[in-house]
Amino acid sequence: MAFKQTRLRVPHGIGPTKENRRIRSCSSSRRRRGRRGRKRMESQLNFNIENSFDSCYSYCARQALDELPHSFTITDPSISGHPIVFASKGFLKVFGYTKDEVVGKNGRVFQGPKTDRKSVMEIREAIREERSMQINLLNYRKDGTPFWMLFHLSPVFSKQDGRVIHFVGVQVPISPPRRPRWLASGVVRNGANMCEEVDRVCGNTNIMFGSCRREVCSDTPVELSRVLALESVLDDSSRGLGIEETCEASKLERQKAEDAINKIFSVLTRHSELTGRFVCAERHSLPGAGILSSSLNISLGRIKQSFVLTDPHLPDMPIVYASDAFLRLTGYARNEVLGHNCRFLSGADTDFSTLYQIKESIQTEQACTVRILNYRKDKSSFWNYLHMSPVRNASGKVAYFVGVQIEEGCKNQDRNGLCPEMRHCSVVGAVKVAVRSLSMGAGPSRS
Repeated sequence: MAFKQTRLRVPHGIGPTKENRRIRSCSSSRRRRGRRGRKRMESQLNFNIENSFDSCYSYCARQALDELPHSFTITDPSISGHPIVFASKGFLKVFGYTKDEVVGKNGRVFQGPKTDRKSVMEIREAIREERSMQINLLNYRKDGTPFWMLFHLSPVFSKQDGRVIHFVGVQVPISPPRRPRWLASGVVRNGANMCEEVDRVCGNTNIMFGSCRREVCSDTPVELSRVLALESVLDDSSRGLGIEETCEASKLERQKAEDAINKIFSVLTRHSELTGRFVCAERHSLPGAGILSSSLNISLGRIKQSFVLTDPHLPDMPIVYASDAFLRLTGYARNEVLGHNCRFLSGADTDFSTLYQIKESIQTEQACTVRILNYRKDKSSFWNYLHMSPVRNASGKVAYFVGVQIEEGCKNQDRNGLCPEMRHCSVVGAVKVAVRSLSMGAGPSRS
């Protein structure tokens, strides 16, 4: 029996309305803008990473470093996330990654569940103090296998102004110490083997792990010695159960790390001279005025919004830090921004009364919020919802001014639904925390 196929008619008002279609269209537009924004962010990050290395060393530096047999990476603390900007062939071979999987990532991706947190904090402290250090560290290869290595960290200083340009990290695998045969067979981590060892020590007296140790055997001297031996086995196993034993680097391995660092710096020094950006392994002069420490650069790099930091104590109040989001918004490169006053964003149609209002707030050390017409590098204009605020150090003195930019077309809300005023406040608060935390702690090493 055949049925006639009929098409159901949707009553008027039930189907998609103009409002629903408009909402779906807006959602699709936001997703497209989000994808374009992520692509721009990735493109800008890749440019910063390549420029970080190529602007300091000649084009032959990569090839010269790849000829070295050592495992090492070079990182840039001035880029958001303190990413790897160069990884040697030896490093890729040891860890099992490809170049594209490593460059642009932070070194923490090689850590794992058994990596000692205290050791990681010691590395972060050395970066904050801008000094060299050696430490034994448990890292993980791409396939998940852990291995012990000697990690040697060394800052790369600029000869001109004394600031840290890069950090070099050398990894020397540590040979595991020779272990007793019964320990190497898995007694510490294998319950069955542990029971066999217990039976051997105590004469196969059917000991249960839940028993009280001193009630298992009688009080004869021979059996008491067995009980003490059993305690030693169980104590060692409980300490080592599921925990990797610490490996110490030998003198030979420490010397290998030193030799690797010396050879790497020989290459970097030679190839930096060809570009006029002279680098060295030791700081020959104090950082120049307006040069931010590596620690503050890293802290500010975690803030994802568009902002700049200016130094009012220097002539013409230059920019000393510019976020990646600011570079994307304006189209400038970091080296085109740092050391310059913010007036390069102004143009023919910028309102001078607004500029005067900003100048007046700086002189009175007060915060202000303005709507100002600014210009990108390509000369296209945009309305900037700008907030300026003083940033005081731990002693209460104004150390910097922060300027937070929100393009007016995107100012209604962000992904978290925050209004522009709240976004301004969140950036200013994060910058103040970073600056005050640094001024309260120990300053960078000048030795």
